[in-house]
Amino acid sequence: MPETPEELHARVAASLRMPPVEDWDSFPFDGQMRPRDLRPPEDDPPRHGEGGVDCDRCTADDDGYFWTSERWRARALGPTGLPVVVMLEPRAHYSEPGDLPDDLAAELGVLLARLERAVRAVPHVGRVHVCRWGDGGEHLHWWFIARPTRFPQLIGSFAAIWDEILEPLPEDVWRENIAVVASELS
Repeated sequence: MPETPEELHARVAASLRMPPVEDWDSFPFDGQMRPRDLRPPEDDPPRHGEGGVDCDRCTADDDGYFWTSERWRARALGPTGLPVVVMLEPRAHYSEPGDLPDDLAAELGVLLARLERAVRAVPHVGRVHVCRWGDGGEHLHWWFIARPTRFPQLIGSFAAIWDEILEPLPEDVWRENIAVVASELS
């Protein structure tokens, strides 16, 4: 039988360890670090827009998006520290990828590839991280995080943290990058 959250907590809380991050070129911090204490299990906090109620993504008009279709929209976050950070979301409110009807899920597969290629077309983008986190806003969304070329220190899962650390791009450069993505999608 799978262990409960309480059993998991009892097993691991006292044995937390620091991974060898000082050996990872992609780790963005120096100095002594230690893991935080693992809090006891508790209910997940509600996500913004839960059940479609007061969902700012559902009520947003298309002016805040650089690309739209009948069933999908893409918006840019920023200016950001990395060349481009984009979110793709369905127009309709879904909370999990598995909630999508099959036709929309099939459309999503094509869009993930198209948008990744479009972000990669921005000059000096080395790779694009396509991510799905679902703990903040409930409205389903995917992140497209562009890593600049020739900055291997920014690889991997820490790219999102590096984006917060790096100075934001000048707004004109950021707008040019978004225009490239929009042009590639049209």
